Amino acid sequence: MENTNLYSQIYHLKNLFLAWRKARKHKTKKFDVIEFEKDLRKNLLQLQKELKNQTYKPEPLKTFILRDPKTRKISKLAFRDRIVHHALINVIEKIFEKKFIYDSCANQIGKGSLFAIKRFEKFQRKVTSNLHSQAFCLKCDVKHYVRN
Repeated sequence: MENTNLYSQIYHLKNLFLAWRKARKHKTKKFDVIEFEKDLRKNLLQLQKELKNQTYKPEPLKTFILRDPKTRKISKLAFRDRIVHHALINVIEKIFEKKFIYDSCANQIGKGSLFAIKRFEKFQRKVTSNLHSQAFCLKCDVKHYVRN
C-alpha cells in the first residue's frame, strides 16, 4: 500500500482484516465480537463498502460508570467501530508517531507504564542531583480542557 491515497488504505480488505484481529484481541468471548464473527467475511465486506462509499456511520457510544478504585466514566465503541478505529490507526500511526516527543507514552507501542516510570526516575535523578536534593512533582488530570 502506498501513501498517495491514505483513505483507500484504510478500507483495503487486508487492512480491515488486520484491524479485526487487533480489535478482537482479549475480547473473543464478548457477545458483540461473537456476533460479528458469525459472518466475518460478509461483515468485513459490508464495512469496506460503507467506508469506500463514505456512508459509514459509527454507532452511538455505550457509556457506563466504572469504580476500580476511582470512579470513571467509560464510553465503549461498538465492535465494528473498534475495527474502523484500528484500520485508521494502522494507516496513520506511522505518520504521526514520528512527530510525537520521545517522552509521549500514551498509546505508544513499547512505551507503557514501565517506560514512563523509568523516564520519570531518570528526570528525578537529574533534578535532585542523584536524589541528594529535594524536588517536587505535580501529578494532575486535566478535565474538560479546551484550547482556543
